[in-house]
Amino acid sequence: MPVLPAMGHVHGIGMNPADDDVYVATHTGVYRVSDDAAPRRVADRYQDTMGFTVVGPDQFLASGHPDLQERSELDLPIHLGLIASDDAAQTWQARSLAGGADFHALDVADNTVFGYDSLTGRVLRSSGQEAWTELYAGPVLDLAAHPARTGAVLVSDPEGRLTLHRDGARSTPLPNAPRLGPVDWPTDTLLVGADARGGLHRSADRGRTWVAAGSVSGPVQALDVSDEVWLAATDTAVLRSYDEGANWQPLVRFR
Repeated sequence: MPVLPAMGHVHGIGMNPADDDVYVATHTGVYRVSDDAAPRRVADRYQDTMGFTVVGPDQFLASGHPDLQERSELDLPIHLGLIASDDAAQTWQARSLAGGADFHALDVADNTVFGYDSLTGRVLRSSGQEAWTELYAGPVLDLAAHPARTGAVLVSDPEGRLTLHRDGARSTPLPNAPRLGPVDWPTDTLLVGADARGGLHRSADRGRTWVAAGSVSGPVQALDVSDEVWLAATDTAVLRSYDEGANWQPLVRFR
């Protein structure tokens, strides 16, 4: 089992469809984790990569702070705004709000980007990655965009409460949901989230009812769910499950 030095907080995780490897965005760069090679920091860059999300093959979005060990990045703003990569985190390009936004959570559905800007305490949305509109203002821990319904996003707050926000409609709390932190919305009906103790929970009816779906050891820092695999990161390991959370295998452990 590969063992890495502690990465600091894991800000995001996702599988790249181009190579089926897992990419882990952390306080000290983006790491590529595969079955046939030792985990490695992409491009040896120590960029604090926050709000990380996989958009498509080799296509990532993120936010965060520059690598101050790299002289070429010393002139970048301390808050990167929205940045994008089309080469699996080898390089990053500024998209919008450089110096003016620090997205601690990002998600994309149907070409619409949602982001929680920690500087202003707002959830913003953009259909072109340049112009942004405010959807909601308030404390946010994580968010998950509806995979098909443009303008709908699920938000978890620091107390673990879930609320559905939609353009032009009243926000709808999900009163039957357990208290959850990281959340994901992989299909129209399926919601998945993790509680503060590492328990996974799922809803097959858009949040009306919930059932337990396995657990990991320790609080989940990042979560990504697809039809093929569930991914979770804690402060001690990156894990995956091929049976919808019932069993988890560590991909890599941290010292």
